[in-house]
Amino acid sequence: MLEEIGEILSSFKGEREELIPLLQRFQEKLGYLPKETISEIANFLGISESEVFGVASFYAMFRFTPSGKHVVKVCLGTACHVRGGERIIETVERELGIHPGETTKDSKFSLERIACFGCCALAPVLLINKDLYAKITTEKVKNILDLYKKPLA
Repeated sequence: MLEEIGEILSSFKGEREELIPLLQRFQEKLGYLPKETISEIANFLGISESEVFGVASFYAMFRFTPSGKHVVKVCLGTACHVRGGERIIETVERELGIHPGETTKDSKFSLERIACFGCCALAPVLLINKDLYAKITTEKVKNILDLYKKPLA
């Protein structure tokens, strides 16, 4: 991991205003922000670890634990909520045995609540990795998740 950290840091100048771009680059490369990266970013920018963590924890886009192989995002914006979004997320929780912000023990799935995907006409929607499922029902959730539970042949 030290090699990856050095590679990322080498493309920055070490200026304080680079904090968010640095966090974004590390998250993109590693999938989350391990403690080591928080420390390295702080040292690189000459600021405290608590300041780096404070900024990173302010934004919902940053994670401090690894995501599962499949990230399940359930929209709970107004249109999705009205059309059953809460029932959808409850069904996903039951099927996977996790709550939003958690990852299954086998690291296969992570679950996230999303405020809005911006495709309200398709509500309710569910996103798994980059696959969008529209107008889903609680009955469809199990079948959709089963597609991702199967091992690759």
